[in-house]
Order: sequence, then structure tokens, then C-alpha cells
Amino acid sequence: MSAFTAFFKKEVLENLRNGKLIILGILSFALGIMNPAIAKLTPWLLDLLSEQLAGSGMIVTDVPVNALTAWTQFFKNIPIALIVFVFLYSSTLTGEYETGTLVLILTKGLSRYQVLLAKFGTMLILWSSAYWLCFGITYAYTAYFWDNSIAVGRFSAAIHWWLFGVFVVALMILFSTLSKQYSGVLLGTGGSVLALYLLGFLPKIANYTPTALMHSTALLAGAESADDYRKTIVVTALISIACICTSIPVFNKKQL
Repeated sequence: MSAFTAFFKKEVLENLRNGKLIILGILSFALGIMNPAIAKLTPWLLDLLSEQLAGSGMIVTDVPVNALTAWTQFFKNIPIALIVFVFLYSSTLTGEYETGTLVLILTKGLSRYQVLLAKFGTMLILWSSAYWLCFGITYAYTAYFWDNSIAVGRFSAAIHWWLFGVFVVALMILFSTLSKQYSGVLLGTGGSVLALYLLGFLPKIANYTPTALMHSTALLAGAESADDYRKTIVVTALISIACICTSIPVFNKKQL
């Protein structure tokens, strides 16, 4: 366990040194501010464009802006944060393959499954920290301008999107054990999400695909209930666990 703890600390410190943690923090902070800021500035921007649009025969009406607008913007911007996260951390294992550092780590007594769990744990903490930082800033900034209570399902929707991010992290770990190339992890993760998204168009399985969690914005206005997503949450959690469980034997047999 001491070797696992030391490797885990090494992973956290490495993210501080290579600047990835700083990039993730800045992005989360910026998006957290942008969400209510864009909502607040929308009427002003439309007012600036109204004269130009009027010349084209288009009439701009007043757009109601409230906390619901800001939270809708939050869920529109979160995919950006997740995509950046995937690009930043898809090399979490492939980089080790290229430098050969894993061989040195394993010779010091650390088991392969411990390496994998440490990698997963680090990525999970980083995703969770970045996500909830963005959520917290959006919440505080939105509360300053409006009443957050109008977005009744904001917490449920936020948990759903966070869980989808955990699922993506599990996919990244799985494809990091299947491929030695950074591009392989990107293509595997992105291709899996795209395939599940397309499968979501089939009515019979739409509620069972993890990508259904991306459509949780309907919870904001109370158009849907959190109970409607129980099946999706269970399936997403099971697939995520299956990805990690599959990764361990694959990684144990992988030639480094």
C-alpha cells in the first residue's frame, strides 16, 4: 500500500509540474464565469445587433434572461471541458509506454493493477475537481444576479453530467490498455461515445445508453424527473465498472 500511495502522490505532483492541472483549473474557472456572464450579456448583445437585423427585415424581441438561462449555458459548455480533459489525459498511460518508466515502477514492487487504479484515481479526482469547481463558480455567480431556485433540477442534471464524465474516464483507461498510441486512445474513446450517441436514436435502447445523461438539461425546468434516469445511471455505472475490470487483465498481459 505504501508503494501505491507513493505512486499516487507522484501522479498528482506530475500533473502540477507539467502544467495540465493549471490548464484544467483555468478552463474550469473561465467556463464557470462565462456561463452566467453570457446569459447576462445576451440582451445587450441583441440590442447592439437589433439595428443591423432590422435592416434585413428581422425584428429582435426582448429575451427573458434568468438563472435558467445561465444553467442552460453551463450544460452547453461542459462538453468543451470534457473534450479538453480527454485531449490532456489520453496520454496518461501511453506516455509511460513511450518513455519506459512503467518498467522501472513495476520493478520497485508496484503491481500492475495498482498502477492502473492509481491512474484511474488521479484522473477521477482531476475530472471531479475541475467539474465541481466550474459548477460552484457558476452557482455563486448566478446566485449573485438571479434566484437559482428557478432551475429546479440543476443538482440532478449536474450529477448526471459528472457521471458521464466518469464513464468517459473509464473508457480512456480501457483504451489506454488496449492501445500504445495516444491517437488510439482518442479514437477509441471518441468512437465509443459517438457509437453510443447514435444508438441513442433507437427508441428501445435510448434510455439505456450513457449518452442519455448528456440530455439532462430537461431536468432544469422540471420537464423531466430524476427518476426517469435511474436505468441510465445504473447502466452507465455498470459499464464504467466493467471497463475498469476489463482493463486490469488486459494490462496484466500487456507487453511493456
